Amino acid sequence: MSWLSGEAFTVLGEHVKWADMIGNILGLGGLALGWRRSVWSWPVQLLSGAVLIAAYLGGHVPGLIGKQLIVIATASWGWAQWQRGRREGGTIAVRFARWPERLVLMTGTAVGTVALALLFTSFPSLSWSPWSDAYIFVGTLAAMIAQARGWVEFWFAWIAVDAVGVPFAFNSGYTFSGLTYSVYFVLVLLGLRSWWLSTRESRAKSASVPQGATA
Repeated sequence: MSWLSGEAFTVLGEHVKWADMIGNILGLGGLALGWRRSVWSWPVQLLSGAVLIAAYLGGHVPGLIGKQLIVIATASWGWAQWQRGRREGGTIAVRFARWPERLVLMTGTAVGTVALALLFTSFPSLSWSPWSDAYIFVGTLAAMIAQARGWVEFWFAWIAVDAVGVPFAFNSGYTFSGLTYSVYFVLVLLGLRSWWLSTRESRAKSASVPQGATA
């Protein structure tokens, strides 16, 4: 598998590795499957994370590597969550998180980012950009937890992560990753619209069921 670290082509004067290209294409596929609420979103994301780690090794970008480790770790859990949801309801139900859930997610993200950034700052060998790395690392975890729970906020979390991840990838020399993240943004907007409309349809169906009746 050593060919993964080899050069696929050059774009904008930057050398693109096979692993960088393949991993990001798989990532796009995983996100598109998530938009369609397909359980296959998770194994594709898991494979994408494994391939991208091969691309980032040796690049001194622990935040990007950490992001993919989070993807791999949470993909298995999310896969199990969606499989159970499909068995119970026939499809993956999505909804907006309740305010207590949002507060827990936002607080956990903020505290985790600060704690990890301070760790990176205390040990400079772990990261050349402690705050960016910590933000990407913890933000990815928050986004994937929200996806596994079927929360619409999942898409907002990805927008927040990509707002830092895109320029960081370009600045770190991973041009193909940066370009791919730009496509991610379009898919995120489409996915957000799809999940948002799905929650409206679910509320409409619930409202149309007479009180005391069963759906």
